[in-house]
Amino acid sequence: MRIIPYFKMHWRAGDAGGWTEGATRPIAGRIKCSTDKPKRFAVLDLKLIRDNPEAFDAAIAKRGLEPMSAEILAIDEERRKVITALQDAQSRRNQISKEVGKAKAAKNEDEAQKLISEMGDLKDAIQKGEHEEKEISARLDGVLAGLPNLAADDVPVGDEDANEEIRRWGEPPKFDFEPKQHFELGEALGLMDFETAVKMSGSRFVVLRGELARLERALAAFMIDIQTSEFGHEEISPPLLVRDEAVFGTGQLPKFHEDLFRTSNDYWLIPTAEVTLTNLVREETLDEGALPYRFTAHTPCFRSEAGAAGKDTRGMIRLHQFSKVEMVSITLPEQSEDEHQRMTNCAEDVLRRLGLAYRTLVLASRDMGFGACKTYDIEVWLPGQNAYREISSCSNCGDFQARRMNARYRPKDSKQLQFVHTLNGSGLAVGRTLVAVLENYQQQDGTVRVPEALIPYMGGLEIIGAAKKLR
Repeated sequence: MRIIPYFKMHWRAGDAGGWTEGATRPIAGRIKCSTDKPKRFAVLDLKLIRDNPEAFDAAIAKRGLEPMSAEILAIDEERRKVITALQDAQSRRNQISKEVGKAKAAKNEDEAQKLISEMGDLKDAIQKGEHEEKEISARLDGVLAGLPNLAADDVPVGDEDANEEIRRWGEPPKFDFEPKQHFELGEALGLMDFETAVKMSGSRFVVLRGELARLERALAAFMIDIQTSEFGHEEISPPLLVRDEAVFGTGQLPKFHEDLFRTSNDYWLIPTAEVTLTNLVREETLDEGALPYRFTAHTPCFRSEAGAAGKDTRGMIRLHQFSKVEMVSITLPEQSEDEHQRMTNCAEDVLRRLGLAYRTLVLASRDMGFGACKTYDIEVWLPGQNAYREISSCSNCGDFQARRMNARYRPKDSKQLQFVHTLNGSGLAVGRTLVAVLENYQQQDGTVRVPEALIPYMGGLEIIGAAKKLR
């Protein structure tokens, strides 16, 4: 099974859709499923754009986009005209069918043949109209599929510089020596091996050995235990390979195809377990009383880091393969804001138990992820970099992903199905937590203390020292 980046792939939309090597073209809102006919899902609510185009343009302007309501509504109007003409033609065809029967019953053969000829013309017009409607719908869906979620009203407007810090916890440790970065510590201990990883896989990979490999496993187990036993998340062991519709549903396609890896037999490697956990409710109608659903998983994650050239080229901050404990919640719309606060606290609590200083920020409208309407980033203190660095991102996606997946619930007091809200967050990124532990718990002799909360997971080990020589 060969793995190839998306930017070497080509999407053919429509009933004969599929992937071939070649130039990149955006995927439309019609998704070619592996086992089903293409299905058309909602992307953004067209009714909102029709009812208040000025408000829509103002909303996407907060996301750094030019006004688009005129373009969208022009395509929408073109599509609606075609649909109206189709409906008229189909209605006329049904009417003619009855009139042909009456003409034949009256032995009026000339009138019957005239009607049959008209029916033939209508058949051709209907086929042409159906093809035209399909093309216009694909064009409309393609435009809508590339638009990000709209920012919540209380999200600060701007780019990264407009992010707002809302709280801090803990004091960064003070050292009576110059603290080292994690890769300096790991390589000196003989437990973090980038050279061997390069030989096997290329840049942005690492081999962890001995006690550092165990520390990574301990961190993941520690996080999963907290999320499941204390925070009420159901543990999931999901697939690592998914189909087109799964990554479209959570918003990685079409816009962020270059961050993904795709196999030569038409699977995507997950960039985060958010994809699989959120798709657990894909095309489902859920009972209102059963919500919220809360899931967690510890999985490897795979990202091409196509836009990260020159960033964090040393160490474990930005790898092609890393592990993460992910949290996903599926909620009623009125629950999602409170659930967002709860999820963020779940991630922060892991850092508090590890004694790692952090700060929490609300991201500005142009710094949020594609599918989010509001995001809290948690940044942990790294002494070796003398800076706070992101270790978790917790996002409320509203009904944005649910529309792309057709995930709905049945309200108790209404027959009208409603879209659920989805949320996701890291609880935490395991590799970056290992980085934080190494840098915050380092000692002058280059060894690393094990945080008290992790000692039981390390078999009682309290100090990580140099690797033992192998014979």
